[in-house]
Amino acid sequence: MAQVPLTFLDALAVRTWCGGALRALGRAREEIDAINVYPVADGDTGTNLYLTMESAAAAVEAVFAGYETGAGRPSLADTGQPSLADAVRAMAHGALIGARGNSGTILAQLLRGMSQVLAASDGDTARIDGARLLLALRHAADSAHEAVAHPVEGTVLTVASAAADAAERAGDDCGAVARAAHEGARTALAETPRQLAVLGRAGVVDAGGRGLVAVLGALVEAVTGEAVEETAVAPALPAAPAPAPASASGGTCPESAVPGGPAYEVIYLLEAGDAAVARLRERLDALGDSLVVVGGDGLWNVHVHVDDAGAAVEAGVEAGRPYRIRITHFAAGDVHTGGERPARERVQRAVVAVVPGEGLAGLYAEAGATTVLARPGEPPASGELTEALRRAHAREVVLLPNDAELRHTAAAAAEQARAEGIRVALIPTRSAVQGIAALAVHEPDRRFDEDVVQMTSAAGATRHAEVVVAERQSWTTAGICQAGDVLGLIDGDVAVIGPDLTATAETVLDRMLQAGGELVTLVVGDETPEEVADRLESRVRESYLAVDTVVYRGGRQGSLLLIGVE
Repeated sequence: MAQVPLTFLDALAVRTWCGGALRALGRAREEIDAINVYPVADGDTGTNLYLTMESAAAAVEAVFAGYETGAGRPSLADTGQPSLADAVRAMAHGALIGARGNSGTILAQLLRGMSQVLAASDGDTARIDGARLLLALRHAADSAHEAVAHPVEGTVLTVASAAADAAERAGDDCGAVARAAHEGARTALAETPRQLAVLGRAGVVDAGGRGLVAVLGALVEAVTGEAVEETAVAPALPAAPAPAPASASGGTCPESAVPGGPAYEVIYLLEAGDAAVARLRERLDALGDSLVVVGGDGLWNVHVHVDDAGAAVEAGVEAGRPYRIRITHFAAGDVHTGGERPARERVQRAVVAVVPGEGLAGLYAEAGATTVLARPGEPPASGELTEALRRAHAREVVLLPNDAELRHTAAAAAEQARAEGIRVALIPTRSAVQGIAALAVHEPDRRFDEDVVQMTSAAGATRHAEVVVAERQSWTTAGICQAGDVLGLIDGDVAVIGPDLTATAETVLDRMLQAGGELVTLVVGDETPEEVADRLESRVRESYLAVDTVVYRGGRQGSLLLIGVE
């Protein structure tokens, strides 16, 4: 069905735009993945852009669904649909919380920058004209530049700025502005191999910029009803020797992304104030590269490439409350731009683990695992685990759910990954301490079946316990507990109820060591006093000869204390 051309942008057009952008990125996803050489040649830019846009589109659809079912706020009398401000704010929020990778994080900031102008202009009207759309495009480009610690020419940032520049020469209606922005972006995209050396050597255009052209093409279709020509991934101009990439400030941007660059990609959402985020930017900038911090109004999305993943997460903890933490270990075959781009190949084996706290996420990542953070009361869905299995980019993957409640979710994710050709072994770990034991004996050079057997054996030989505080009165296997009581759970069952944290933890530890043990692992939560771990270490040292103790900081892990006895 042909779409009626518009000279304005309203909530319905935003909905159409998001849906069209998602479809366009879906069609181009594999091609964009294939030309991904900067800042890391990890072949996932198209996928990350698609997932980010998918989150934005889903948020907009949810707003419309709320109005259709009568649950929406009647911001416009008798319209039966959300206002423009409702739609663009949902789009920006969805992109922010769903942003993936460097490219997705920048796209989220571009959409947020547009939404800030479009929502502010909504007022008593339900739509905006071309002049306001122009301002939105300009603000989007500027805010994206500000979000990147060290902007580089020849990237999506350059394409976004060129789109805004071109839009300034358009007419007054939205269709003309959108067309001009799209054409300006296409022209700038073709120039990127001349601006960024690594693109010139590879003979490709910037992957993130290619994705932005697709998004702007969908905007043209949304407001004009006209189909746009698909953008070729090869540069329109012959690839000439490219100069060293220049930063936005005019200086040369060192190609720090050379072989041997940062080993981990760290992404998390962060609840924090502006001042704390400013300090966080400085700290993360000193830790690694590819730093992008987007968002505002207390909610941020943080992306950085580092060697010390734990330090990057700890910096977030100091700044505020990080969650939805994703840590990806760049595969041995991946490169940090600078040399010729090798063929994108899967590594032979990887480990994916669900972890309950930021500290453990860093610990697991340093051991080479791809992690999925499980916040208290918010277990990961099977789709999130499936995506982590894909992110590991390995032929064989060992999956550690580290929670008995995730058994079926993990099984569904493993089945989906197997259908996609990934060999997955699910080890039914019931606690993060069992996962630590399994990871400690993991040897990727060993035959897969033997490795899985050894990891399963190590996990099964580890008794696990946790110490928590009762939230309400309840019947337990150890009797009736009251709200505020300290509970000690051994192998999933309440075994000890007491009024004091240290005393209860000691009793739990004594019961676990009655059957013997060689190593005690303590994972201490943020709310647990330091002296608790000190006291438990002393007790093991004084009462149990030849038993070693290791202590880790788990961050906001839900439990006050996790205990493992191997």
